[in-house]
Amino acid sequence: MKDSFSLAQLAQELGADLRLAPGSDSNQKVQGLNTLQDAGAEHLAFLASPNYRRFLKTTKAAAVLVSEEFVEECPVTALCVADPYLAFARATALFDTTPEAPIGIHPSAVVHPTAEIGAGVSVGPGSVVEAYAKLEPGAIVGANCYVGEGSLVGAGTRLYTGVVFHHNCSIGAHGIIHSQTVIGADGFGFAPNKGSWVKIHQLGGVQIGEDVEIGANTCIDRGALGDTVIGRGVKIDNLVQIAHNVKIGDYTAIAGCAVIAGSAEIGKHCLLGGCSRINGHITIADGSQVSGNTFVTKSIKDTGSYSGALSFADSSTWRRNAVRFGQLDQMARRLKDLEKQVQALSQKSGTDD
Repeated sequence: MKDSFSLAQLAQELGADLRLAPGSDSNQKVQGLNTLQDAGAEHLAFLASPNYRRFLKTTKAAAVLVSEEFVEECPVTALCVADPYLAFARATALFDTTPEAPIGIHPSAVVHPTAEIGAGVSVGPGSVVEAYAKLEPGAIVGANCYVGEGSLVGAGTRLYTGVVFHHNCSIGAHGIIHSQTVIGADGFGFAPNKGSWVKIHQLGGVQIGEDVEIGANTCIDRGALGDTVIGRGVKIDNLVQIAHNVKIGDYTAIAGCAVIAGSAEIGKHCLLGGCSRINGHITIADGSQVSGNTFVTKSIKDTGSYSGALSFADSSTWRRNAVRFGQLDQMARRLKDLEKQVQALSQKSGTDD
């Protein structure tokens, strides 16, 4: 991270067309990002939604990321881009304040002699790296993390403080796992036995692709037989539960408190809203969008947007209500047709009289 960038440097870094306001200088320094309404002369702001257009004319920012549509309205220097929100996202990387991890193994860390440690790796205080684990070049294992036997942390991937990464799990390059997340705990599997339970030992692992980010306090269970699989570029929020043998396709995004039951298969480029619930052993088509608090009880075969959650009831009543709820549109159409028929009969009766 640099302390500051000139307007000209920002334009180059972000691929923007620099439109200097009268009296402005391309060498003016920018030291951070802020909103249109709160930005000062040292800040870069952005206009990504017309809802905030009213703040543009009064902004005090050094410059604003805007689309061509709003350049003429911008009272300060404009950095003209096709997608201001995407440019803002890239600008945050330039001003990232995350402390750099020191290269090397902290004296208080415990690293098994058979573990393979790549060049430029950082292992923080109190962390444990078990036998035959592999940390690829540039991997960062924060303080008080655990990397289990035979597990792999990809090149440049970062485990923040307190991550537990159990045995025989892997994550690809350039990933991020936030604090207190647990990867590879046992899935919930028990066989009933005369009023008690016999544990089904979970023999699979967790395989996570490259460029995956996983939020804090999320749990991804290991597979019962095969592996739980998280595809490339997947983004998972805080407090998400992903059960054993779930498969999530590339570039899917999952918001906080979502729950995915065992052996569900989520397609590529899907969006799952906060607190959504996905039944086990079902599939969701590529590109599907599931709204927040939606309960998906059966497979989604056609790409689209899906919403809905039914209220609690005893199971038999709930099942009947669920079926009828799915028939509401059909029932409404039939009712409308019946109303037309009744109206026609009424008019005909009046004519006959």
